[in-house]
This record gives sequence, C-alpha cells and structure tokens, in this order.
Amino acid sequence: MDLDLNKLRKSRGNRLTAIMQVRDEEGGMLEQVLGDLSSFVDDIVIVDDASVDGTAKICRKFPKVAHLLTLPNSQFNKEWLLRKQLWELACSTDPDWILSVDADEIYEDRAKEHMRELLDQDQFDWVGFRLFDFWGGRTHYREDEHWHIHRRHTRTLVRYIPGYYYFYPKMDHHVPRLPLSYAALPGFLAELRVKHYGWAVGRDKLKQKYERYMQRDPDGIWGDIQQYRSILDEHPTLVEWKEEGL
Repeated sequence: MDLDLNKLRKSRGNRLTAIMQVRDEEGGMLEQVLGDLSSFVDDIVIVDDASVDGTAKICRKFPKVAHLLTLPNSQFNKEWLLRKQLWELACSTDPDWILSVDADEIYEDRAKEHMRELLDQDQFDWVGFRLFDFWGGRTHYREDEHWHIHRRHTRTLVRYIPGYYYFYPKMDHHVPRLPLSYAALPGFLAELRVKHYGWAVGRDKLKQKYERYMQRDPDGIWGDIQQYRSILDEHPTLVEWKEEGL
C-alpha cells in the first residue's frame, strides 16, 4: 500500500492515546500512574493479562480508560502476543498518536509540558525518551555496566499511520514495546526523561524479581544473564536524581 505520509501527518489537533498492559497491579503504582497519565493524555487503552486481584477495578475508576480488555487466560510467557493484542486494540480506536507506558513509569514534568509540541508537528513520526531505572527507592537511579538504558533513547511515542505495516518479533520476553517497523520512519530524540520505578523496591522484592527472571529465562535467551545476576548486587552504583526546570 502506498501511503502519502504528508497527508496523514497533522500539525494540530492531535489526540494522544496511552497504551498499557497490566497484570496483578493492585498494591503497586497503577493508580498513581493512571492518575498522572489522565492529566496529559486523551484516552487510555489497557490489556489486562488475566489479573486475579483488583487491577481491573482500579482501571475502571479512571474516566480516560476508554478501553479495557481483560484476557481470560494469561499470555505472560508470550509477550509478543500481548504487545500485538494491545497494539491492535489501540488501532481500533483510530488514534492520532500512541504512547506506550508501563504501570510503574512516570513522565517527568518537562516531558508532559512539551508533549503537545511533540504531537502537533508534521516532521517526524516517533519520539524517543530517556528512561531511568530508579533503584531501591525514589531518590536515586542505577548506572553501571549492566544498568544504563538512560544513556540511549527508547521509542515510546509513535504517530498512528493507518495502513502502515507493523510487526513485533516473536519473543517470549523483553519484546519492544512498539512495532519495530516504526524505526524506518523519521523520528526525534527528545532530551526528556521517564522515571521507571519497577526496581525502586526493597531488598526482598529485588530478590523476588531476580528469581522470576531466572525462572522464566534461565539461560538468558531473551535477555542478559549477567544483568539478571546483577539484580542482587549488594552495593550497586546509584546516582541521585535531580529535577530539571520547565
């Protein structure tokens, strides 16, 4: 299919749809994340991977959650399929832009302040942000040979282009959050940051996370086995987070 991208790109009036996959998030950050997202997105689309707690109830509390699909059976070990289902559900709403967010991520204030500028333009079709892995709490992020995702950009925001070919690699875990085919389109690397709090937990929960990783990927087929092992480092290198002005 031949696409005239110049006609598809809108420089004003774009709507922003956040997408998220969740599973058993009660007691975590889901409520805070949905509340924060509701302050700057137009709609939220969620796939619930067969949660057995109050996750779905939390999602329904937020008016901007326009679509919530709860799967009857977990597809946790087929992450590519979860990504695909979430993407297709989002596309069915005819969005303008899609923002992929995890249930433990918060965009810094500067990112939210500049979000509309990133949407309302006709020069690029995706945006990369810098993600920071907070560690052991909410004051410091980790930075060492195994934990440095913030040194590069992660594509989390894409313009929806009807008819454009998309694909996800068939990986059980660590699947890219958005279709890889978007990499062929012009993008923008924003010096804006995202706080990832998935590792901002105590020692006991870090150990539980380590055990889960080793159980589902013991040979490091889908990820870095050395990074898995480094989860248990007793003295990781941490850097204090500093807020930046708007």
